[in-house]
Amino acid sequence: MSLFSFLGLGNTKLKNALQRGAIIIDVRSPGEYDSGKIPDSLNIPVDRIPINAERLKAMQRPIIFCCSSGHRSNQAIQYMTRNGAKELYNGGNWHRLLRIAKSVNY
Repeated sequence: MSLFSFLGLGNTKLKNALQRGAIIIDVRSPGEYDSGKIPDSLNIPVDRIPINAERLKAMQRPIIFCCSSGHRSNQAIQYMTRNGAKELYNGGNWHRLLRIAKSVNY
């Protein structure tokens, strides 16, 4: 895993994914999510990704994962990739991703 993929993608790729209808999955705990979140994001804690994997794949949309640092997002991406999911993005820190999402009117 490169440092770039761990810390999150560049703004251009994330903006592109958002403009193409990406869904944002916040993999933080419910308590963390309740303390601040991206509007219209879904909260699926990283330990719940395995039981939600098929539902996420069935959405047939790009998926951007976010958390507090990018580490848990990367764990979610690794699991989903091993299980055949495509077009997954590490949005890194949710605050940063929120700014990017706002810039494309997400």
